[in-house]
Amino acid sequence: MSMERDGKYLKYHGLLCPKETHSEDSLKYFENFNTRDDDVIAITYPKSGTIWMQEILPLILSGGNLTAVHTVPNWDRVPWMEETRAPLVLDSKPSPRAMVSHMPYHLMPASFFSSQAKVIYVARNPKDVLVSSFYFHQMASFLDDPGTFEQFLDKFLAGEVLFGKWTDHVKSWRQNNLGDRILFVTYEEMVKDLRGALKRLLCFLGREMSEESLEQVVSHCTFNQMKTNTMSNFSLIPRNIMDHQRSPFLRKGVTGDWKNHLSPDQEEKFNDVIKEEMAGVDTQFPWDEE
Repeated sequence: MSMERDGKYLKYHGLLCPKETHSEDSLKYFENFNTRDDDVIAITYPKSGTIWMQEILPLILSGGNLTAVHTVPNWDRVPWMEETRAPLVLDSKPSPRAMVSHMPYHLMPASFFSSQAKVIYVARNPKDVLVSSFYFHQMASFLDDPGTFEQFLDKFLAGEVLFGKWTDHVKSWRQNNLGDRILFVTYEEMVKDLRGALKRLLCFLGREMSEESLEQVVSHCTFNQMKTNTMSNFSLIPRNIMDHQRSPFLRKGVTGDWKNHLSPDQEEKFNDVIKEEMAGVDTQFPWDEE
């Protein structure tokens, strides 16, 4: 296992993982993880809709039962496979288990590749990811200070941020051999038409839900509802770890907020790097037209 320590982070195969939520043991657990055929894994690059999927998946897998999302904190309800909570909760979870991960495709555990586990990959406009991540670094004491927005933008493009480059992450999951085991959705699609996105997820996971239950789930999973749910908004975390007065964890839940932050020069620099690194990847994102 390739790992080294770097200030507030562990470096796992060159990727920065916060020590607050990762340990050598948890990463070892991840490597040796015993994937079940009916596991459902939502994969995201950080700040791309992970918390949203932690809200949605239990509701889809339970036919719309809201109990878990009101009584179990999201990090236990749908744990990160690589974080320190995983060994404490995942093994004893009844099937089908829902979980999340920020890991790139090639670092997934061996058992994942030989299983039939299903993956939902959520991508988000990297400019909005950048802005969201910038504010997260300001409020989370367990992450490095982001510096100025310009400095953080340069770090982001160089991949000197949590889980490396956005382009590397997206490409690793786009170029895979999973066939019909993987579904791609975008954060933007969920903002624009949550009901439609949920129907795609239900179909992909072979689940059914009454129209009434679906309406209830749609209404529960709106950003403003999640923002007020203490089991989902991270307000249970002590302020010395996540200071919501500096910036709420669930901040805006919108698309296009980058337009309020990037100057024309910064936007051009950002676009040039992303375009060059995504060259040859046959994929169209909703934000490519912006």
